[in-house]
Amino acid sequence: METSALRTLWTECFGNEDDWIDIFLRTAFDPSRVCALTRQGRLAAALSWMDAACEGRKLAYLYAIGTRPDVRGQGLCRELMGLAHEQLAGQGYAGCILVPADAGLRRMYEKLGYVNFGGMRDISARAEQAIPLRQLTPEEYASLRRAYLPKGGVVQEAGAIEYLAAGAKLYAGQDFLLAASPEGEKLFGQELLGDAAKAGGILGTLGYEQGTFRAPGDRPFAMFHPLTGDGWTPGYFGLAFE
Repeated sequence: METSALRTLWTECFGNEDDWIDIFLRTAFDPSRVCALTRQGRLAAALSWMDAACEGRKLAYLYAIGTRPDVRGQGLCRELMGLAHEQLAGQGYAGCILVPADAGLRRMYEKLGYVNFGGMRDISARAEQAIPLRQLTPEEYASLRRAYLPKGGVVQEAGAIEYLAAGAKLYAGQDFLLAASPEGEKLFGQELLGDAAKAGGILGTLGYEQGTFRAPGDRPFAMFHPLTGDGWTPGYFGLAFE
């Protein structure tokens, strides 16, 4: 797959700047993990995936799913997803994970056989007394994250964590693990695992008055499509790259 064609598609679909695309290509992208459709000799729709795992099963986190604007409404997304499912099943993947950007896309993916699983909750906090906090390398974060994942948690490592670290800082403290980045004058915690009550102390340490943190909960977040017939579903997926 020519990365120049993917760049054009992503720009048309998502409006992303070149910096974002460069980071993805440098960290989490692999040309062998792309599924694509062409029309009249041009790339019309494509998706990429990142490898993940849960309970010994190989999973694919589908990412950057896009159809060129001028050919939308022709069933290409459904065709692309069906082709991806077939391709991934043939490579031994047990299922696919994705995180819809809005409720309309969630309904669309439900029609393609995806179901909600696990969940998320949003924690709003204000700064409290500072607490000890240390910054981690991507390798340290990936290793510690395995221990903090809830039951049935999906392991995301390698390029996915490198991609995460390009836009977020990774921290650990007493009984918690955090990936977070600035969002204006506030802190956005992309994932807070462990003791969520430490959110206020984290803000105090990092110098933010307010922040929002994602932690395991009940709000629909990720969706799963099984590629085997045994009824298995993962329990939690936390790191979505939106």
